[in-house]
This record gives sequence, C-alpha cells and structure tokens, in this order.
Amino acid sequence: MNETSVPAEIGIAFQTDKPAGGYGPLAAAAEAHGFDVVSVFADLLYQPPLPALLEMAAATSRVRLGTACLNPYTLHPYEIAGQAAALAAASAGRGYIGLARGAWLDAVGLTQLRPLVRLREAAAIVRALLSGDDTGFAGEEFRLAPGTRLRYPLPDRVPPLMLGAWGPRGAALAGEIADELKIGGTASPDVIAQARARTAAAAQAAGRPAGSVRVVAGAVTVVAEDGAAARRRARSEVAMYLAVVGALDSTRELPEGLLARISALAAAGDDTAAGALIPDDVLDRFAFSGTPEQVAEQARTVIAAGAGRIDFGTPHGLTDAEGVRLLGTRVIPLLHS
Repeated sequence: MNETSVPAEIGIAFQTDKPAGGYGPLAAAAEAHGFDVVSVFADLLYQPPLPALLEMAAATSRVRLGTACLNPYTLHPYEIAGQAAALAAASAGRGYIGLARGAWLDAVGLTQLRPLVRLREAAAIVRALLSGDDTGFAGEEFRLAPGTRLRYPLPDRVPPLMLGAWGPRGAALAGEIADELKIGGTASPDVIAQARARTAAAAQAAGRPAGSVRVVAGAVTVVAEDGAAARRRARSEVAMYLAVVGALDSTRELPEGLLARISALAAAGDDTAAGALIPDDVLDRFAFSGTPEQVAEQARTVIAAGAGRIDFGTPHGLTDAEGVRLLGTRVIPLLHS
C-alpha cells in the first residue's frame, strides 16, 4: 500500500457532550470539508447518541453516519435495531450499526459476561429484525419468539455492521460477521497491521471474499497550529481512555508501572496529572496530535499499515470548530497529496 495515497475513508467522531443544535453545524462542516463518515460515541454517562445522529442526518446529505459504539449490555438488541431503523429513515440509508462490549459498566452495576456470545447474538437479532426475518432466534443470551416483527417500515437494506474490539477473538468475530472492525483508541500502525491480519484470516476461514472487512483506527485527536499546545491537550484527553485500552495493545510493552499510575489519577478525576505522565512515544500510539503536518503523517502511517478508515476523535482541536476546520482544510489535503 502506497504511503502517499489514500485508499481509506476519512472519518470524524464526536463525543455526545454538546447542547441540542450543536451537532448539525459540526456535521455539515465535516461534510463540506470532505469527510466520508461522521460518527458519535456512546460512552457511558454521556448523552445517548441517537438525537445527535438525527440532527446530523438532517444537516447532511452525503456522509455515512453511525454510533461507535452501542453495547448490548445497556441496550437490548431490539432497541439497537430501533435506533438503526430511525437513523436509516432519517439519513436515506446512510447509517451504520456499531456494536462493542462497552467500558466502565461496573459504575452502573453491570457485569460483562460472555461478551463475544452477546455481541454475536445481538448482531443476529438486529439483522433479523431489520430484514423482517420472523423465524425466531434461540440463543444463549437473547431470544426472539417466532413471528416477532417490528411494527414499522423497515430499511431498504440492513445497515452495515461495525464491531469495536481489540483482542484476537473480537477481531475473529468481526472477520466472520462484520463489515468493519474498529480499534477504538489506537493510532498505532502495529496494532492496525495485527488487526488486519486477524480479520483477514477469520474472513477467509468463514469463506468470505478477501477485503470483506475494513479495519478502522480511531483515537483522540487534537490538531492545532501550535503543535505543543495540541499535544498537551491530547495527553489530558487520552488519559481516561488509556486507562482502559493501554493494556490491550499487545504489540509493545508500556513502561513498567505507567498504566497503574495513569489509571489511579484518571479514576480520581485528575486527567491533567495523568496525561502529564504520558511519554511522547506512548502518546503517539494512542492519539493523533500536533500540527496538521504531524497529524497527517501519523494518519498516513496508519493507513499504510492497513487501515481502511481513520476516525479522528474528540476533541479534534483546541476548539471543536477549529479542529474540524484544520482537519478538513489542512490534514485531508495532505493525505490526498
């Protein structure tokens, strides 16, 4: 894969922390700047993603839209199907379905038993409901009685499925059943190359055509003309995610004791102190940050490693609007040059 070409989609992902009316203008700007996909997160205790997506659908006409990701511990697959159907109707079929096991669920008293079984069965039920298949489903975690159908118009087609996962079993499941695998929280070419190999092998074993599964790299992104300021903010923003995904990167060891110290500070709410502990090389594995040229170079290496899409994540810049503008007017042109 040529490092100076872009065989990949370029996406942008937003946190659901904005007031009503704030999402449409950001999505419209992203579309105008040439992004291919606009996603929203579904992180625990933030606003539900569907209202933001409906607002974005009304403000755009081209970009694909979806949640990265819903999880089948806080939502029954029936509810996930309903959200997917609502987005499909509002966006004229531009939506995708994102599923992952979720994080931080112990805070609301939920345990994540058998996550791969739950993800597989959730995907099967969502697809059955959205396709009108009423033969029923008898799984270990979820069931549909024969004859169960949604009581509203179905999408013209079942939206594409994206699974969020890091490990080999999650990647294998994506290779078997999904259209995309998203590694949320990585800017590492090594992680993407590993995931691409895993999904390709699983897809081949399942008898699927080569290239059936796109690997998506998504991470905290902060771009600014002042690269040092961008990297300072990225350290603080990435700290809470590093506490979750830092141990999942099997391609390279973190400095001894670093993750425990960062996790303790993040748990105490001191993201600034936690971020200050993150060395430059570690930051570059888990975030896109710096000047437009630095961010473009990071993205280029991840694409060269096999990413079929880059999702530039929140907060994008020192302000939302400035981050979207710089990514669209400076970073995307550099990737296409």
